[in-house]
This record gives sequence, C-alpha cells and structure tokens, in this order.
Amino acid sequence: MDLHLRGKRVLITGASKGIGAAAAEAFAEEGAHLLLAARSGDQLKALADRLRAAHQIDATTSIVDLRKEEDVARLAKEAAHIDVLVNNAGDIPGGSIDEAAWRHAWELKVFGYINLTRHIYAQMKAKGGGVIVNDIGAAGEKFDANYICGSAGNAALMAFTRALGGKSLADNIRVVGINPGPVGTDRHVTLLKTRAKHQFGDESRYKEFQKSLPLGRPAHAREIGDLMAFLASDRAGYTSGVIYTVDGGISAGWS
Repeated sequence: MDLHLRGKRVLITGASKGIGAAAAEAFAEEGAHLLLAARSGDQLKALADRLRAAHQIDATTSIVDLRKEEDVARLAKEAAHIDVLVNNAGDIPGGSIDEAAWRHAWELKVFGYINLTRHIYAQMKAKGGGVIVNDIGAAGEKFDANYICGSAGNAALMAFTRALGGKSLADNIRVVGINPGPVGTDRHVTLLKTRAKHQFGDESRYKEFQKSLPLGRPAHAREIGDLMAFLASDRAGYTSGVIYTVDGGISAGWS
C-alpha cells in the first residue's frame, strides 16, 4: 500500500533509538524526508546517515533537550516547513519518586509534547495543514501504581490529544495518539533486568517476565513505527482526536 508520504517532511523527537528510530525507518521507506531530534548526537547521526544512503531521502538531525524552552523554540524554527510531527521523546521512571524527579520527567514527556505542539501547530495552521502523532503509552488507560508518574502523565497527554484533535480539522490539522503497551526497546529490557535482579538475584532471567505477555513477547518497535506512518498518511485522512492502543489486548483484559 502506497501511503503517499513520498516527499513529505517529518520531524521525529526521541529519534535516536527505540520507537523513534523505528518510526524513522518506516517513514524513510515511504520516501519521506526526515528531521530527527534527540539528545544523543552520535546515535542520531548514524541513523540519519544510514537512512539517507538506503532510501535516497534527506535526513537531518537536531540535538535538543525538550525540557528547555530555548531548545523547543530552536527546533520549531528548524521545522518550520514540516508536514508531520511525531512526539516521541520521554523517559518517565517507575516506582515511587520525589517531586523533583516527577517534575523532571513531566518536563520532557508531558510539557515537552505540549510546548513543541504549540509551536508546530501554529506553523502548520499558517502553511495550511499537517499531522501530529503523539506516542503516549497504555499506562495512561490501564493505571499502574508502580508507574504512577507515567500513568498520570500519559493520561494527561491522552486528554490533550483528544481535546486538540477534536477541533483541529477546522485548521486542516489532524492530531492522533498511540498507546503502546510493552515494546521490546532497550529501555524495556533494562527495566525487566532490574526487576529480575531484584526479584531473582539474576538479571539474565528477565525474559521470564515476557512469557505472560500476549504472543509471549512485547511489541516490536517497528509495529508501532508502521502505525505512526499510516496514521500520518492521507490513508487515515478522516482520523483525528483518537488514540490507538497497541498492547496485544492487555488493556482489554488479557489475562
């Protein structure tokens, strides 16, 4: 299926690894030009170089910390002509955390999304339209007391996505969200290894926690990236203000 994304310009935050890098792969394969943003310069440059060579697209990078308003403003300026924004940067910790850690986490995952969207939405409106895809997280609908900072932050972003996307088509802008469940990223593996070390005294047993997941595995990052590309395309042109859950049915009652 041709997603009609060839030549489109896409900004992806948190693009150096995990879901962000997988989304970059998906868009690049469709012929989209990329602006990849993250805090990790070496990984970002390597990804951009590889995608540029493999798919004959433009791929540029921007080293930013979306906790900083000056970095948000600079990135928005660099992205003045983009067609698609993928908000993906975030690293909310689990467990019980203090106020400073809570605020630090939300500055990136919650206010980082909101502040960048405020800039980009205005630019898209001025140029005639666009698409914003928010990578949120299933903990925003299946609440987890052991991930309370993330559950609360994700729920806020779900409300933000639905409220903004419910009126955005008046400006020819679509705003959609994706709620991934467990995804087999480096961060997922690190969290499970920490849990295995604490519970079993052996981090190498982390895969035992995956056996109870649907299909006995977490989602592949590319399964999320492919959905991002589809939702950003005109194949999903009547879709706005909604959130797609991709967790193998966990939120629907998987046991």
